[in-house]
Amino acid sequence: MKREVEYELARNIRQVAHLDIEGGGEVTVQGGYAFVGHMKPPKGTSIIDISDPANPKVVSHVEPPDEWSHTHKVKVVGNIMITNVEQDRRHFLRKGEKIAGLRAEGLSDAEIAERLGVEISDIPVLEEALERGYSSGGFRVWDVSDKTAPKLLSYVKTHGFGVHRFDMDANYAYISTEMEGYVGNILVIYDLADPTNPTEVSRWHMPGQHVANGETPTGKGYSHRLHHAMRCGDELWAAVWHAGFRVLDASDITKPTVKGTYRFPEAIPEPTHTVMPLEQKIDGKRFAIAIDEEHGHLPGRLHGFLWVVDVTDLSKMEPIAAWDLSERFCPWVSEDGVRFGAHQFREKLDSTLIYATWFAGGLRVLDVADPYLPVEVAHYMVPGASGAAPQSNDVDVDDRGLIYVLDRNRGIDILEMTL
Repeated sequence: MKREVEYELARNIRQVAHLDIEGGGEVTVQGGYAFVGHMKPPKGTSIIDISDPANPKVVSHVEPPDEWSHTHKVKVVGNIMITNVEQDRRHFLRKGEKIAGLRAEGLSDAEIAERLGVEISDIPVLEEALERGYSSGGFRVWDVSDKTAPKLLSYVKTHGFGVHRFDMDANYAYISTEMEGYVGNILVIYDLADPTNPTEVSRWHMPGQHVANGETPTGKGYSHRLHHAMRCGDELWAAVWHAGFRVLDASDITKPTVKGTYRFPEAIPEPTHTVMPLEQKIDGKRFAIAIDEEHGHLPGRLHGFLWVVDVTDLSKMEPIAAWDLSERFCPWVSEDGVRFGAHQFREKLDSTLIYATWFAGGLRVLDVADPYLPVEVAHYMVPGASGAAPQSNDVDVDDRGLIYVLDRNRGIDILEMTL
């Protein structure tokens, strides 16, 4: 049976401008500028003047520290900018650590490639990366008082892959990174009182991560690890991948402790990417928003969701609603190289509107005024000039209400809601 389908690519949103730049992992908007962390080297971090939103202009760019690193995350508070430094293609390259053991089993390169899920031509690439090693992981702190000429203040080396997503405020950086002796990323908090010399003040990890201290891992591989933790008042809301999320008491910054734990059922296949509470209560109750990260989808399995969680009692947190976008509303589902599903929401929940990126599903704007029934009020998934599917990766909103949606592969859209 053949049926023609007409898709509604945008609703209640109009495009103000599109800037054709390299794709990225995070966009942060502050004081008339957008800061973009690019996904792949040699592109690093771009600063964009958005004072005239119809005519955005890149005013400066800083490269990654080397060709093996990407700096795809960026945060700014005042005149201090932090960018991550993480090994590019980290999950792929770490497969090289298994080659020696497989060779010891007597496997051929063809058999090793099949076991690792790579091509035979990838074997020398993996071996070269293993021999080269990687020691650049960490984060860099910049003075951006002059947006046209960012000045490097410090470069803090960590360990392993390096730093992934993170949060910061005027006093501290909340860094998600690998550290020696641990399995998977943990939380390391740095004091920024002297941005030329950030100093570690505390660490937090889940039981089972500190293997050097005799702990036994509780998850397979890197499945139980910190994705990142968001500072919300005296709490840190930590998404811990396939282990769900944790709420940490940060009133004593030198010793964050767990005050709430939630792990989704095993039937939920995708990991928890971000979690934060709404800034306002609804009918006297406290609610949080969590979002999964969609990966390669297998037919029949559940997609990643956006969750509304009743967190009034942190000892009895409970999801009370989930929102998902049906595949029938996106024309690019199942195309080669196209991801479709949940990823990230704007990391500021100052109203009941949730701005969420959905990869090929673009930007979805949900209203959770009734937390038991999230309602989509607007969306935007218009493809780029080349016709390629959207791969909406991150989103922020400025003080004017303008929306900035960063594509993973190409470009940033400046949008305005027309509600």
